[in-house]
Formats: sequence, structure tokens, C-alpha cells
Amino acid sequence: MGPELVFISLFVCATAMVFGIRYMSNKEKMAMIERGIDPGIAKARQSAPTPFLSLKFGLLMVGLGLGLLTALFIVMQTSIEDEQAVALFFGLIFIFGGFGLIISYVVEKKWLDQQNG
Repeated sequence: MGPELVFISLFVCATAMVFGIRYMSNKEKMAMIERGIDPGIAKARQSAPTPFLSLKFGLLMVGLGLGLLTALFIVMQTSIEDEQAVALFFGLIFIFGGFGLIISYVVEKKWLDQQNG
């Protein structure tokens, strides 16, 4: 009754969440139509293109890869136990991923400052 129940409840909760989101989205659109607002215009404004999205995800992936490789080299060079190695892997993945996002922010901020000033 252990793992099977977890997978079944996970599937049921995920399905309920998808249906709930669709239901609330439909109610929101119906309310906008009742007030005379075109729901297509609001969605078009929210999904404006983000030019630096590829850069952000690219730098994040590079950071995650560097963190994983750094952790692998550290574990290979030292005699770290398995439990500590797992913590090292996750820690370095998040640290280098965070550095990737910080670099992305700096690049975006520098570009926006050049455009505005």
C-alpha cells in the first residue's frame, strides 16, 4: 500500500490541478466577456517576448554543468563518502546555477542601461 498509493495520489492531484487551472481560466475569460473586455488582448499583452530568455537558460545550464563537473572532480580527487558526495553535488549545482543567473542579470542590466541612456 506504500509506493502504489503515492503514484495514484500524485496522478489524481496532478489531474485535479490541471482541471482546476482550466476551470479558473475559463471563469476569468467569461467574467471578462461579461464586462465587455476582449480576453485575447489581455493574454497578448502578458506574453510579450523576452529577448534574454535564451541567454538566461543557457547560462543556467552552463552553470549547472560546471557545478556538476566541479563536484565530480572534487569527489574523484578526495575520499568523500557517498552521503557527503550527494550534498556536494547538489550544493555545487545550485551555486554554479545561481552564478549563471547572476551573470545573466548583469548582462541584461548592462544592455538595458545602454538602451535607456
